[in-house]
Amino acid sequence: MEEFAGQVAVITGAGGGLGRAHALDLAKRGVKVVVNDLGNADAVVDEIAAAGGEAIANGADVSDVEAAAAMIDAAVQQWGRIDILINNAGILRDKSFAKMDLADFRKVVDVHLMGSVNCTKAAWPHMVEQGYGRILMTTSASGIYGNFGQSNYGAAKSGLVGLTNVLAIEGERKGIKVNALAPTAATQMTDGLIDEDAAAKLGPETVTPGAVFLVSKDAPNGVILGAGAGVFAVSRMLEAEPVALPADELSAEGVAAHWDEISDLSNTHSLGSAFDQTSLYVRTVTGDAGNKG
Repeated sequence: MEEFAGQVAVITGAGGGLGRAHALDLAKRGVKVVVNDLGNADAVVDEIAAAGGEAIANGADVSDVEAAAAMIDAAVQQWGRIDILINNAGILRDKSFAKMDLADFRKVVDVHLMGSVNCTKAAWPHMVEQGYGRILMTTSASGIYGNFGQSNYGAAKSGLVGLTNVLAIEGERKGIKVNALAPTAATQMTDGLIDEDAAAKLGPETVTPGAVFLVSKDAPNGVILGAGAGVFAVSRMLEAEPVALPADELSAEGVAAHWDEISDLSNTHSLGSAFDQTSLYVRTVTGDAGNKG
């Protein structure tokens, strides 16, 4: 992927783990990198420089709107553009929902979801002006499928899927592609949560190839890519065949009576947007579902 040479990337939470692995890989490909981290950004910049790459450190808290904007501005001032934004910064505050403090819920959402929003909002006009951009959100299987003790994390990560879906639509005509990575990796954030044997197979470097592909010129758009241990799989939201209830059965009892049909996932489809779903439902109730126009 020689097309990376000369591009500029901002990678949040890149002082270790996944962000560091993404930064090192892109830097080897000639990308100039802003390494954002609250603690260890300088060490990663030194690694990149020692390997002949170019990078600068940034210690912005991505949940701070002004700090996030200043970080993007620093990249543009340093190198004149921003081609890639990888929203990777995150924290964990795991507890069952009953025991969770709302401050911890809010903090996780602020870092994962709003941190990604803040950085993307600042980068977006630059990418629109240059007619090119690649944005990668970092979601999680916890946000797609759920996981005990992670209501805050799952909510934030699910929010990032929704953000990806909308921005992929809005950015497409502007040359901006937006995708989401759902990594499973052994990092500082998962210490004590993954046993040693599994952790040995789940190094961040086993995820990074997926991240790099999703920010390349030939990347798809609006994709959720699961990644871990060198294994990759696309996740999609799918919907069952719509069922129009007769007028005399339009009730909770009618839904119950037809539940087996409504929940039958043997013939699923995906939708391009929320309006596509609305249009399909109207066609279904009018008996015109076969007409795709």
